[in-house]
Amino acid sequence: MIDLALIGIGTGNPEHLTAEAVRAMNEADLILLPDKGSAKSDLIDLRRTICDHALTRPVRVVEFDMPVRDARPDYARAVDDWHAAIAAAWRAQISAHLPAGGRLALLVWGDPSLYDSTLRIAERLEAGGQPLQVRVVPGLTSIQLLTAAHAIPLNPLAGAVTITTGRLLRAHGWPAQADTVVVMLDAGCAFEVLEPAGVSIWWGAYLGMAQETLIHGPLAEAAPRIAARRAELRARHGWIMDVYLMRKEQADVE
Repeated sequence: MIDLALIGIGTGNPEHLTAEAVRAMNEADLILLPDKGSAKSDLIDLRRTICDHALTRPVRVVEFDMPVRDARPDYARAVDDWHAAIAAAWRAQISAHLPAGGRLALLVWGDPSLYDSTLRIAERLEAGGQPLQVRVVPGLTSIQLLTAAHAIPLNPLAGAVTITTGRLLRAHGWPAQADTVVVMLDAGCAFEVLEPAGVSIWWGAYLGMAQETLIHGPLAEAAPRIAARRAELRARHGWIMDVYLMRKEQADVE
């Protein structure tokens, strides 16, 4: 039996870890760290720093090569194949380092329940015959860090919030009847497809990290600044993690 702990770690700042996350890391027999290659070496460096910060006892920490998702047009099929490859990589590491079972921990950006596929990949392990017990240790999400960084509430008074992806925003535009929209996993400034009148945006990249960058303003004015800054940051670091919130102007609610 593998006791798999999926531990939310925020955006890489060791101070984002909860006491429960630290305890789960120290209870593990093995922590797996995915290596995404030299272009994204900062990401594994952040995970290493978190381990150095949190571990108070000897725990085996093993790095493995993370499979790369194909960029072919059939997105759903490419993601399905990618998840299968990741599950196979986990299975190989378990066979090599926990052949008799034990406690395995994976460090997940943000929280494992929000726009993250780690839980779905874990289901593939179980479906493949691996006896598995999964538990989730919740972490700070990029949405929480974004609203905190800008010191704004997530929702307008008595209003709803829609959480979507850049792919869906670009394909379908502003979600129907939404007051506030949070956009995650945007590979390329999908807000540029929107009619900007009456919309404000709060954008953040590398939230909680030393290179944190924030821009806020009316969408018409802020959009070109965000696009330029995003391209500059991605070129400088080789990767970027960003998220943004947009809100339409609305009449005051009594």
